[in-house]
Amino acid sequence: MDSSSNLQNNLDSKTLEKTNKKAKNNTAILLISHGSTLPYSEQVFTEICNKYKEVSGFDAEVGYMKVAKPSLPQAINNLIERNPTLTNIIAVPVFLAPGIHTKIDIPTILGLNPLEKDPRCPDGNYPEGHYLHDLETINFDGEITLLQPIGPDKSLQIIINDRINNALSNSKLDKNSKTGILLVSHGSRLKYNKEFITEVHKQFNESTQYPNTFGFMELVEPDIPTSINKLLSNNFIDRLVVVPIFIAPGMHTTHDIPTILGLLENHHDHEHNHAHNHHHNLNKINFDGEVLYPEPIGSDDVLIDILKKKVENEL
Repeated sequence: MDSSSNLQNNLDSKTLEKTNKKAKNNTAILLISHGSTLPYSEQVFTEICNKYKEVSGFDAEVGYMKVAKPSLPQAINNLIERNPTLTNIIAVPVFLAPGIHTKIDIPTILGLNPLEKDPRCPDGNYPEGHYLHDLETINFDGEITLLQPIGPDKSLQIIINDRINNALSNSKLDKNSKTGILLVSHGSRLKYNKEFITEVHKQFNESTQYPNTFGFMELVEPDIPTSINKLLSNNFIDRLVVVPIFIAPGMHTTHDIPTILGLLENHHDHEHNHAHNHHHNLNKINFDGEVLYPEPIGSDDVLIDILKKKVENEL
């Protein structure tokens, strides 16, 4: 390579560096969570935010769709207060799959056009008491870019396998015991969640020797007991690893799913605003072997890398 080519490459590199620096000076990242009444869910998202800022170099703030604080408008205000020269905010839903929240609720809260008509309120006039009624104003004159949720990113398989291996390391059975795997997703009345977990399971099934399947906590079939019983009917299994495909611990992962699995007594003593049926009238799980139940995804470094790449692909 001649000297003129080297000079041009150096100039291009410096130009790119200046462009990136300018982008980081004018751009901030809004990491969006659903929100939970449980404090350790917020702790996880604080860890996610801190890790993301460290590896990306961008300022970032977590904003919650509902229940927790800061709200999305409050989080945007926090970003602006730290950098009044902001011109761009990239909003990243830290959600695994698309759904009503990412296609309707979050865009509406951010003052953007919803991506679908709301089946709950087709005319868009939300009644008093609904969390989309009388929304806080977004005080930002710049551009807000809303990205898609995480989706069935192949890197999630690294986390899933890590959770399985960690669970097996705590097993009371010997290494020759037969192991089955169940991936558990939340479930949704819309098709997107099922499409997500179906693809994640397909990727997992193609790369593992363990007999495996997936099931939903609520709203859609197959439910958890049905999936487990079918897996057991087709395979001899001594222990079952149930992997929650959720971002952060919350009522679903600490109460609802363990109750369905028989790991907790169902005392009906928790407050929950969803008008959903998590674990009533479900089939009995016909399994008396060992059940291992690892932690959800959390602030895993793999998740941070996925979020970092999503933003980089947008810039």
